[in-house]
Amino acid sequence: MKIKILFFIMMIFFFGNISAQEIKKHLYKGKIDKYPVTLYLVEDISGCPSTNYSGMYKYDNVSKWLYLEISDDEENKLVMVEGGITGIISVKINGENLTGYWISPDGNKKLNVNLKKVPVNSRILQPYEEKYDQVNYEMNDC
Repeated sequence: MKIKILFFIMMIFFFGNISAQEIKKHLYKGKIDKYPVTLYLVEDISGCPSTNYSGMYKYDNVSKWLYLEISDDEENKLVMVEGGITGIISVKINGENLTGYWISPDGNKKLNVNLKKVPVNSRILQPYEEKYDQVNYEMNDC
């Protein structure tokens, strides 16, 4: 009986760790061309099959938040498509920096993107989390 209980406890522990999920939230500030921007990035590390990203960004003091659908690859590159396909951001993760390009939907305009990760705590992230929930709902509500 003790062996069965021990086996059961070990199985719960083993399978519980397999399905563990970690969500990290990042804040980046920098520029697209000469325009200051803020990017809020959600990193969902589920291990099944890999990391998933989502997020939003805005041109500081100019625009509303734009929802981003994000794809990644094994070479630390992210491709972010603005909701409504009003532009595409393609960046490479270089430590604390994201560098790459914003590309217009027709491909005729290409702007440099340079963003740096901002140190945050839960108090700083809270308004971004709330805004992201709203932007995500507005973009994905049926």
